[in-house]
Amino acid sequence: MLERINEPGDLRNMSLKELEELAAEIRSVIITTVSRTGGHLAPSLGVVELTLALHTVFDSPRDKIIWDVGHQCYAHKLITGRRGAFHSLRQYGGLSGFPKREESPHDSFDTGHSSTSVSAAVGMALARDLAGGDHHIVAVIGDGALTGGMAFEALNHAGHQGTDLIVVLNDNEMSISNNVGALSGYLSRIRTDPKYFKGKEEIENLLRKLPAIGPRVVKAAERLKDTVKYLVVPGMLFEELGFTYLGPIDGHNIPAVKTVLASAKATRGPVLVHVITKKGKGYGPAEENPDTFHGVGSFDVASGKPVKQAGPPTYTQVFGETLVRLGEQDRQVVAITAAMPSGTGLTEFARRFPNRFFDVGIAEQHAVTLAAGLAASGFRPVVAIYSTFLQRAFDQVVHDVCMQDLPVVFALDRAGIVGDDGETHQGLFDLGYLRPIPNLSLMVPKDETELQHMLFTALSHNGPVALRYPRGAGVGVPASPRFKSLPWGRAELLREGSDVAILAVGPLVYEALQAAEQLTARGIQAAVVNMRFVKPLDEQLLLDIAVRCRRVVTVEENMLAGGFGSSVLEVLAREKLTVEVTSLGIGDTFVEHGKQDLLRAKYGLSADRIVQAAVDRLERKSVPRRSRA
Repeated sequence: MLERINEPGDLRNMSLKELEELAAEIRSVIITTVSRTGGHLAPSLGVVELTLALHTVFDSPRDKIIWDVGHQCYAHKLITGRRGAFHSLRQYGGLSGFPKREESPHDSFDTGHSSTSVSAAVGMALARDLAGGDHHIVAVIGDGALTGGMAFEALNHAGHQGTDLIVVLNDNEMSISNNVGALSGYLSRIRTDPKYFKGKEEIENLLRKLPAIGPRVVKAAERLKDTVKYLVVPGMLFEELGFTYLGPIDGHNIPAVKTVLASAKATRGPVLVHVITKKGKGYGPAEENPDTFHGVGSFDVASGKPVKQAGPPTYTQVFGETLVRLGEQDRQVVAITAAMPSGTGLTEFARRFPNRFFDVGIAEQHAVTLAAGLAASGFRPVVAIYSTFLQRAFDQVVHDVCMQDLPVVFALDRAGIVGDDGETHQGLFDLGYLRPIPNLSLMVPKDETELQHMLFTALSHNGPVALRYPRGAGVGVPASPRFKSLPWGRAELLREGSDVAILAVGPLVYEALQAAEQLTARGIQAAVVNMRFVKPLDEQLLLDIAVRCRRVVTVEENMLAGGFGSSVLEVLAREKLTVEVTSLGIGDTFVEHGKQDLLRAKYGLSADRIVQAAVDRLERKSVPRRSRA
């Protein structure tokens, strides 16, 4: 059936039976593909029927469909001309795991972070109005994404503007009660008819006519100060924001979804369609464990079990285990996450210390200021957030934490090259956007054991600290039975050398050590320094080794602009030292999706590239050892 679908228009002549068969086939293709490539399985399985209904009722790409976050877009990709390339999902050079405008005209807006769809949709709707267009704008947002404050800001503005706009709320957490669902469905149908938009009296009259329960409902409502709507209309919040609310409806019932979408299409002004779906629909393991199958690596389809790679624990696991140990020792330690307890390794902490664990939903700004409030009251909060998501709370980090010099620890998971999720998830900006903030210290462990010691050290520091570590497995260094406090702001000289100094942060320290071995084989003596602290920088060691070696290579898995290498150059410039410096990192570009090792090699973050940088420096004309004005 899927072979017949080359564009959304091919759906419109299909019967209901054919659409249902197509939905089953799409699920099979998604499951088979994601079992090999990894990806966001449960979200995409939950919206197959909704996707088919959307593309049947609306005319994409003329009508614009915007997927919030975008991790539910796989069915959308399959029916918008990308079926043949779907096997390349999230692979280097293949399809992105998120909507991408350069990939297809059916992808109206690039996404990857949450709670942005309604804002983008309002902008597109206003642009349409200004241009005199008449096409439809549809934002599809999940109930999780609706916890983000930005979504409510956009809903508020959309209601104020009053322009034609459809928001589809994909709710995969609630179940439909038969009674509430039937009553809500009845009210939704009558409220799409303009003759019923006349106020409380007519609604009361309609309710009185409901068999058996009508008079009792009205009598109960009369005891309330507010209108009957507050009692019986589940979408009253959206109504107050200026939306016509339709639903909730079964999102896996294609005819029902098509009918309500058609009603929304014919209704003027902002409309919210509330759709109930089941995350992981059609695949037993994903239905039973939707959180586990939200984002997965490769897995066995028959059992649902992940294809495990033997190796050391991940940095995330080490962080989570370490925080539990520290939480046992200190009751003032609390943990905060923004809807990612499993992804940030906090599941066990939450189980062990439920009163000291706070999941605030997709609300990074609130998470940071919540931590500030806790810290101001004597607690030691650890805010575990992916590097790319902390960007959303920059203002709160500056004003609410660092300006007050509060002891908040930011545990930045997925720092550096993240890999398959691509541009929106690469954690390549944190050193650049955090380093300029006064009072904030930045620590980068070279391995999983140093991560343990750094977290212990950070929680002992009387001020804000950001601790960044990568996605994936550690380097295999055994866990430390005891924590030790690292000397504050001091780097670690791992290897002596006089010809060139390699200054590295994070696991790239091990690439630097490999490079030094290769350079030794060439007769070049390279010093290797694990800088550990990007801020405060160990300036004394830096200046000593720069004067001694005269040539420096800095290595970081971060944007070069404003990053670790920049901090080294700033110190050398301030001290008026003439030292040849080569900085290795990410240039002025967004890094695409692909395996981490492949991308690191492409962007020069490897032992071979470090060797080449050192050799290039040594082959240039010598420079004066020291020059001061």
